[in-house]
Amino acid sequence: MGKNKFHDGPGPSQRQLRVGELIRRTLSDVLARGDIHDPDLNRMSITVGEVRISPDLKIATAYVLPLGGTGQEDVVALLARNKGELRRIIGKKLALKFAPDLRFRVDTTFDQMDETRRLFSQDDVLRDTEEE
Repeated sequence: MGKNKFHDGPGPSQRQLRVGELIRRTLSDVLARGDIHDPDLNRMSITVGEVRISPDLKIATAYVLPLGGTGQEDVVALLARNKGELRRIIGKKLALKFAPDLRFRVDTTFDQMDETRRLFSQDDVLRDTEEE
């Protein structure tokens, strides 16, 4: 019996995870080294937290956050403005058959972690989690 051509599970396939991680590393390296021809973008330190890729590997959504967390929307706009050059560099470095279309979103993971820590530090929650 042959394997299914498309992944029907609840989460991403191994291939999606692998390609997403390769794109994340490459994008991080390119941004850290300042390989882009945009001086506004090269002045910023940007963290690429995660890259999620569509099942057909044609769309990659990168979750980014500037160092310090200020100017989040400016970073997304700058990256979107330079997505053609970033896509070309990623396609060349990874030797993918098709370089995916890049989309950029603000990474809210750190905010969610802060909120979780705040919730766990509340007296009601601490009392409920203590063992008797």
